[in-house]
Amino acid sequence: MNYVFSEKVSHLQASAIREILKFTSDPEVISFAAGNPAPEAFPIETVKQISAKLFEEDPISVLQYGITEGYLPLRNLMKERMQAQGNFKPETEDLIITSGAQQVMELACKSLCNAGDTLICEAPSFIGSLNAFKSYNVNLVGVPLDDDGMNPEILEKTLKENPNTKLIYLIPNFQNPTGKTTTLARRKEIYALAQRYNTIILEDNPYGDLRFAGEDVPTIKSLDTDNRVIYAGSFSKVLAPGIRVGYGIAPKEIIQKMVVCKQVSDVQSNNFGQMLAYHFVKDTDFDGHLKMLRSIYKQKAERMIQGMEEHFSKNITFTRPEGGLFLWCTLPEGNDMMGFCKRAVAEYKIALVPGSAFMVSENDVTYSFRMNYSTPTDADIDKGVEILGKLTKEMFG
Repeated sequence: MNYVFSEKVSHLQASAIREILKFTSDPEVISFAAGNPAPEAFPIETVKQISAKLFEEDPISVLQYGITEGYLPLRNLMKERMQAQGNFKPETEDLIITSGAQQVMELACKSLCNAGDTLICEAPSFIGSLNAFKSYNVNLVGVPLDDDGMNPEILEKTLKENPNTKLIYLIPNFQNPTGKTTTLARRKEIYALAQRYNTIILEDNPYGDLRFAGEDVPTIKSLDTDNRVIYAGSFSKVLAPGIRVGYGIAPKEIIQKMVVCKQVSDVQSNNFGQMLAYHFVKDTDFDGHLKMLRSIYKQKAERMIQGMEEHFSKNITFTRPEGGLFLWCTLPEGNDMMGFCKRAVAEYKIALVPGSAFMVSENDVTYSFRMNYSTPTDADIDKGVEILGKLTKEMFG
């Protein structure tokens, strides 16, 4: 039988990242394609202790239904932390616990966008969010990044051309996939444009706690004076992605709609993950844990960059992130980026993610690819970068 899929999903394709990860089943492949936390970053013993205590003292609450808004102690704790950071205003805003930060993007789009409405995002941007937006048939328009963040001149031109713009989506800290950080001046410019054109900003900040160099930059949410910023955070990169716990902060009216939308999606996020996150933040040295994570990723990033400086063709440029999990490499203009990535995995056993996976349209041209330094071991970073360097010199001199 011929299956006819809905207009919402017929145009969606499997993530190119997931497709490339299939090659990593080969034990000889060194993968720079994943985006997972480092294995040594997981607080396994502490999680064991918290889990045992939860199942000993309150097993029914762990296993029972909860409320859609989220586990109340965790919500209250995160409100306190976010308020202290300038990211939450209790008078006008509320906080919802979600199944990972990506669900914040999906719920925000579902709550605010009609089919045909424009949603502006960075180009390139995170493929998971792009697919979530595309599933609601929005007019997705990418605005290119420069070294300071989303280009404000092109952003304003895009806003003028699309008066039905509902959301501007950004990952200002250590952006996935480029590793770039939006400067404070640029954040202020983007916020001012959102005010001028009466648009809501969707600020995705899953990597903000993983700064290992440079100075902290205030969130766009902390600059919000008229309740037009939705903020998304996550425990995936600072505790464990498998527990699927994220959170969203928005004006109360928006949160109310997101709650209703979540009820028809998954009813609630899992209680065990929420309770685990609550006790991990409340009862352990969470700030000390974050310090440990920053140390791990600083060492890994520096190791990869040092190897690339030594082994890569000088005709390839790459970003030097101050945090997060990724860096972005660019081939000389006019070269076959996809062919390079295919040769890397097929002939040299090095898995990369082609930059086209992160573009708004399949027709967008990019000569870049993403590399991840958090997941591979130090030995694999050294070996993989040296092997990949040989391919870059063979192809680009």
